[in-house]
Amino acid sequence: MEINQTKTVIETINENYDQIFSAEKKVADFILSFPELAVNANVSELANYSNVSDATVIRFCKHIGYQGYYQLRIILSRDLGRKQVYESEDLSGEDQSVNGLFKMFASNFLKIGQNLDDETILACASVIRNCNQAHVIAVGNTSPLALYMGFRLGRLGIKSSYGMIPEYFMNHINLAEKNDVVIAISQSGCSKLVVQGMELAKEKGLVTIAITAHKYSPVSRLADYLLLSTVGEKSFYYYKSYSHLYEAGVVEALLYYVTNEDKINDKSADKPEIILSESKL
Repeated sequence: MEINQTKTVIETINENYDQIFSAEKKVADFILSFPELAVNANVSELANYSNVSDATVIRFCKHIGYQGYYQLRIILSRDLGRKQVYESEDLSGEDQSVNGLFKMFASNFLKIGQNLDDETILACASVIRNCNQAHVIAVGNTSPLALYMGFRLGRLGIKSSYGMIPEYFMNHINLAEKNDVVIAISQSGCSKLVVQGMELAKEKGLVTIAITAHKYSPVSRLADYLLLSTVGEKSFYYYKSYSHLYEAGVVEALLYYVTNEDKINDKSADKPEIILSESKL
């Protein structure tokens, strides 16, 4: 079935309601009754709201003609008249200045810090410092953050694998040793390839750390340690989801606690910087 771009999600659900299964009707009923709440939920959250499984939500979306839940969510967002541009609705009052924007960023980072548990982030840092190798995984526009974190870990004397291609991290996880750790970065917590990478890690008995904005998501459920980058309830604008500022902040905090001068010296981790210094003025 191919979706009709001229029809709204509500119209599409109503037209196909009699043809979908009873469990899928629970999802349909929730979206029809609470479209504003549905559009701000990820697949796991919508499944919880509807009292069904994640798989049922995805099947429902496909049965009515969408490629998956994310496509339905984008179109529902458009239907509800949401602005698909990056604008700072979080700015307090009428302050639309650059200073106001940075105040909003600072406020959100403070919220993230309040939500992160000291014991958990210290435990994550210890696991990473003592691992044989860290495998940093991410897909799509989050991949550059994985590259950044992997590079920084190397500078801290910690061997790591990271790359832009999912086959690359799948191969490294498949060949991983028992004392390796997998660090998954996924804002939505629903990236299929990241989920599959974590599932493989669990099969291998590896420790998993997740950095995500959603407490209830497939990635979160697979994590031994969960580091949330959420700043609270936010409206869904799909262009805004391209920003990974807050995930980057959590990465920086984790790297701060991972940093260990003795390990850097023991591994001569700063030697490449000395060599590369010849190329700088």
